[in-house]
Parts: sequence; structure tokens; C-alpha cells
Amino acid sequence: MDLDLRKVRYFTAVAEQLHFGRAAESLHIAQPVLSRQIRALEKDLDATLFQRDSHGVTLTVAGRQLLDDARNLLAAADATRRRVHRATRGPRRLVVGFRAGVVVTGALRAFGAAHPEVQVHARRVEWDDQEELILDGTVDVAYVRRPVRERGLRLLPLFSETRVAMLPAGHRFADKQELSLADLADEPRLAYARPGPDDLPIRTIEEKFECVAAGTGITLVPESVAEQYSRPDITYVPVPDAEPDEVLLAWEASRRSPLIAAFARVAQVAQERG
Repeated sequence: MDLDLRKVRYFTAVAEQLHFGRAAESLHIAQPVLSRQIRALEKDLDATLFQRDSHGVTLTVAGRQLLDDARNLLAAADATRRRVHRATRGPRRLVVGFRAGVVVTGALRAFGAAHPEVQVHARRVEWDDQEELILDGTVDVAYVRRPVRERGLRLLPLFSETRVAMLPAGHRFADKQELSLADLADEPRLAYARPGPDDLPIRTIEEKFECVAAGTGITLVPESVAEQYSRPDITYVPVPDAEPDEVLLAWEASRRSPLIAAFARVAQVAQERG
């Protein structure tokens, strides 16, 4: 039996809230209807998804597995719907994502010249949403930086670049010609890639500027960021022994779009020509 996406959406609402009443309200359906749909889904899958008792609702092992898979399944369905709707609106369109510091102008111009019938748009992505925006169809293809959650993506390495330390202008290392990782070992770092439970999320380069300038901590950024973004209260110092920053082109692995394939070829050529 085919999996009913509507039932999967109902299941996900209950699984995330662990409460049938609140889930029914969020779905704008009656609770008895929701309960029947969940029981029908359990019958379809021949598995018990929830443990119900006087203490409330909990997920079974099968329920936890379905929740893990359901999020990707629903995201893929939404992305398919978005692409189909986009195709019905008329001219073909390609949305290219890019991370801060990555210059995509040359590739966009070359692609636009080769495909004048295609509307090409650029959209910046951040470290914490670069994969999500590809998988949900918001962008068709994106220049991403490692680390990358590779599941569901096809990756094409393009180039790597050295990293530099972003420091407050008055920092004791601000006048150095270069630094090593050992020099920075005792420096407080901005905890944005793996923030603690009490840390505020730091997403953009502008937020990093503010935190570094305020003395919250330092961070390492790609050399291209230092070349494109400057402020009088921020200084950059090369760190030659830091792991290089790798830039890749990424798109959803199951897509067979000739436009994406064409853009990938253009991006490679543009990078080779520098």
C-alpha cells in the first residue's frame, strides 16, 4: 500500500507535540478524526507508532523511525510541489544560493548569456540553512561551504581557500603578519557552529562582526570574506596552518534538471578561469 502523505503529516504533528488535542488544533481538524487517521496509518504500516497510557503519549521505536523519515519525505513532497508550481508560472527560472564571500557573478552572467530564456536569481544562504534550502526547493543549486550534511545532496567540489582570524581592531594580535592555531589556542571562540544551550545563535557575517568587535570572541573565516567585508573595528590576520575552507556546488541528488547540469558545467569553467 502506498504511503498516504496526509496521514504522515497528521502523524508528524502528533509526534512533534506528543498530544493529540494540540495536534488536532494545529491541523484544524477534530481530535476523533485525527485519532482515526493515526490508527489507519498504523494499520497501513502494520506498526504501532504511539504508546498511549495515563501518563500521555510517547513514540514507539517504529514511531521514532517514521518521524526521522517523515521529515525528509514531507520536505521532498513540498519541494516537488514548489517546483511544479514554479514550472506552471511561465518562464523557466534558476535560483542559485551562495554563502558569504563566494562571488557568483561570473557564473551567473555566463549562464545567463548561454540561456537567455531562463530567469536567474541569486540568494544568500547561511551555514545553518544551506542544506535545507536546497532540499525544500527554495534554491535549485547552491555554493556551500563545509561542513555539509551530505544526505540527499549531490556535491561538486569547486575550490578551497585559506582562513584568516577575525579579530577586534585593538586585539594584541591585530598587527601580526600571520598567526598559527597555537597562537589562538587560548582565545575565546564564537560558538556558532555548535552552540551550547545558553548560546544565542550567530548566523550571518554581520552578526559575527558585532560579536567580535564587542570582544565576545574571535573566529576564523574564509579569506574571501576578509576581501569583501571590512570594518574599521575589525582586522584580519592569516592563519596558514588552519584547515582550508572548501566550497562546493550542491543540489538535490534526485533531481535530473538540465538547467542544474548546465549551471554546474558553467560554474566549473568559471572557477577554472578564475
